[in-house]
Amino acid sequence: MSLRLATFNIENLLTRFDYTGFRNQVRQDRVLRLFDIRNEAEYQRLEEARTIALTDDARQHSALAIADADADILCLQEIDNMAALQAFEYGYLFRMVGNGYRQKYLIEGNDSRGIDVCVLMREETRDGQRIECVNVRSHAGVTYRDFDLHTADPAAGFNPDDRVFKRDCLELDLRIGGRPLTLYVVHFKSMGPGRDGMDGRQSTMPVRIAEARAVRRIIEDRFGVGKTADKAFAICGDMNDYQEKLSIEGDRRSGYSFIPQKEPLSALDTFTVDGFAVNPMLRRPVDDRWTLYHSRGPEERHLCQLDYIWLSPSLAERNAHRVPEIIRAGQPFRTLFPPGQEVERYPRVGWDRPKASDHCPVVMTLDV
Repeated sequence: MSLRLATFNIENLLTRFDYTGFRNQVRQDRVLRLFDIRNEAEYQRLEEARTIALTDDARQHSALAIADADADILCLQEIDNMAALQAFEYGYLFRMVGNGYRQKYLIEGNDSRGIDVCVLMREETRDGQRIECVNVRSHAGVTYRDFDLHTADPAAGFNPDDRVFKRDCLELDLRIGGRPLTLYVVHFKSMGPGRDGMDGRQSTMPVRIAEARAVRRIIEDRFGVGKTADKAFAICGDMNDYQEKLSIEGDRRSGYSFIPQKEPLSALDTFTVDGFAVNPMLRRPVDDRWTLYHSRGPEERHLCQLDYIWLSPSLAERNAHRVPEIIRAGQPFRTLFPPGQEVERYPRVGWDRPKASDHCPVVMTLDV
């Protein structure tokens, strides 16, 4: 009995326009800076036209990536609301996969931009096993005080009554052909701009560590401390952190080199320090685990894994010979691929945009 489980940060599936760039140049799209815009009304009109023109191609690419993943259960991040999800499914995804995902679960979380995590599910797996959702829980209301996380790192300066999750930890109890599987869907704190002499990853690390500890606490409260290893659970989503990366050196003329580097500290250490959860992506070659290309110019470029399907030890052991797949055909042409990994991009993918997302979908076939 098997199913295909996927996670994908679809990148800003929104139903609204962002006009803040008129007053804040940091938020202004680069193409609008090329034009002499005389007033706010003109800016809004141009921003609407730019967004609509770009979005159609991008969402075709997103739908193609989801179709290639061919998942029975799809965990998505950066969804505006259920209306956005339904419009995307009707206008784009349906053309690729038909009436595939009839079960949809989205609960509004904590994100200040209004982007949420959600889960789409077929009614049956590809081999005909019924997919049932028994219960759904949001943990968006969990505070640092609830889990004593404000005392774990006093230097982080957490307000005890602030909410831990920047979006949510959405928990779903499922039955796959009658067998239990619990999903935890997350989207951890993003790596913002650097501050206090630290880069963006370092300065936001305490928040992600707290989020990871909170996820682990939720699972241990559910199944019992020391009793989680033999349970069937998976933690899916965009963790916005990594334990290793491929640093990129070189240039177009002389060629590129891809250098594996391990990170001394990661929020994800919370899951791996004692084997609490398993990252099956480690079954792929060290230079072929990446799901995102990061670049701030020639001086700062790397490939890394931000998107995960973490498995409980028993689920990982049951699927010891299964390897996750990464869908990279929606990546823009600026993404630097290690030798031998290049793929044929979807039609009309651009150098930087349009694209399916800055993230790649990850999908894995699991025996449950």
